Amino acid sequence: MSKLPVRIIKLEPMQVASVHGFGKEPETEAWQKLIAWAKPHGLLNAPEKHRIFGFNNPSPSPGSPNYGYEFWIEVGPEATPDGAVVMKTFPGGLYAVTRCEVRNDPGDIIPAAWKQLVLWREQSQYRSAQHQWLEEHLSEPDAPEGFVLELYLPIAE
Repeated sequence: MSKLPVRIIKLEPMQVASVHGFGKEPETEAWQKLIAWAKPHGLLNAPEKHRIFGFNNPSPSPGSPNYGYEFWIEVGPEATPDGAVVMKTFPGGLYAVTRCEVRNDPGDIIPAAWKQLVLWREQSQYRSAQHQWLEEHLSEPDAPEGFVLELYLPIAE
């Protein structure tokens, strides 16, 4: 079994506000949309209450520099969509979770961390599941000193 530090977490269902970016750097586009909406609503002042998740949507495909990235921020039932923001209900699920600290090229570090987590699952008692793969953003993704993610791999017992 791999020495990768992995925790098993059950994410409960949650209401999220969703924004989307598409292109060569969709994370930046989607992040700017998220900040533009969340900041005036005061959602960035309580990160433990308004967790931020992201994932590729659609994933990169061979031969194209373009792909999509979607950000979710956990919100309460009082939140209302506007502009580029769409409200969604996430049903939750069971996850294998590990930390990914990005200090250099995210295009190398993040896929390598995902690969390690998938390998961990393949060597574990858990099976693959069909709910959404997620990256929880614990720091701002455009911070010059790097950023920290928690990778959430969907699993089933």
